[in-house]
Amino acid sequence: QVQLVESGGGLVQTGGSLNLSCAASGSIVRVNDIGWYGQVQGNQRELVAVVTSSCRTNFVDSVKGRFTISRDNAKNTVWLQMNSLKPEDTAVYYCNARLPYFPFSTWGQGTQVTVSS
Repeated sequence: QVQLVESGGGLVQTGGSLNLSCAASGSIVRVNDIGWYGQVQGNQRELVAVVTSSCRTNFVDSVKGRFTISRDNAKNTVWLQMNSLKPEDTAVYYCNARLPYFPFSTWGQGTQVTVSS
């Protein structure tokens, strides 16, 4: 089973950048969508960006033009490049992979992103 480990979070000022990494313990060649979700304490996780197995991408409107998502199957890694960060981007960011086998979905442990005003 693929396990995911996020890294790259931290504290950054408004307008700054971060590059989050989601490293898989195994091959992601067969993995379908891989997405980044943000969760503010007390709220549900919300999809921020997703990359499909064919490397198509989609973003929530609030991050379009600021965030990019990329996937390298050879490195078993997905990245979320976050530019022009805003305080409202502050959240714990989780990586999720849709698997073609049980348990069909797996999450990483999350990485905190804090944007100061």
